[in-house]
Amino acid sequence: MSFLFEDFKGWKALCEKENVPLYVPVLQYEIRQKGAVEEDIWNGLSNAYQVMKEAVQTGLTEDMTSHSGMIKNGAKKVAQNKTIVLSKEFQTLISSALAAKEVNSCMGRVVAAPTAGASGILPGVLTTMQSIHQIDDKKIHEALLISAGIALILEQKASLAGAVGGCQAETGSAAAMASGSIVYCLGGSIDQVF
Repeated sequence: MSFLFEDFKGWKALCEKENVPLYVPVLQYEIRQKGAVEEDIWNGLSNAYQVMKEAVQTGLTEDMTSHSGMIKNGAKKVAQNKTIVLSKEFQTLISSALAAKEVNSCMGRVVAAPTAGASGILPGVLTTMQSIHQIDDKKIHEALLISAGIALILEQKASLAGAVGGCQAETGSAAAMASGSIVYCLGGSIDQVF
């Protein structure tokens, strides 16, 4: 039987007991609970991250005007704005997150992470962080597993669905997933990730 992601304390205890990295119990969960094959999981993560990168690129380079007219190339406007508020890196992160979100709003291909409504946050954070820190894709894939574990706990303790918890459930969950991913990729401890 695999760990069922009921809380962070149990996840940490399992990692320490088995002396494994934080992503391993999530990988084991996918194998044992869902009958997945490890190679297929890694390939799926690679494909998902590629879709995230493509959504960011599409949103920053193609016309992103929605049928309603509410979306009108906002990501490109942020990316090209000459006024830097906090830093160029922060501007890149915001424009990247908006880009992927706009692709979703224009009915493009995105990864629901954890939902389509929050589909820009994790891609924006991961692609920007990868660019700044030259993080390899394998580490990003491990971080995606960790973010999935975080989402599993949030799903049990609160909600990921906007219909249940409002937009904060979607975007707050995505922000928590992205935050954990950042800390993991930059070498943080389990406690720091959590």
